[in-house]
Amino acid sequence: MSASLSASEITRLQSALRRLLGSPELTVNPAPRAGMSVELAVKGEVIGTIHRDDEDGDVSYAVNMVVLEEDLPRA
Repeated sequence: MSASLSASEITRLQSALRRLLGSPELTVNPAPRAGMSVELAVKGEVIGTIHRDDEDGDVSYAVNMVVLEEDLPRA
């Protein structure tokens, strides 16, 4: 299912996500090691991962974002 992303894909995906999410400080970072997921970060803090799916010739990207309860504002 998941394949590694090329440098060109990372650049294009970063541009698209910055535009879609309205965050110029968002970065898409290459996988830290072979076989790992590409990382999604804001201001250098990793907030999730991005997986590439090229099943049946249709390419899509899935973003998995993690928000820790300790990062939420108090109720």
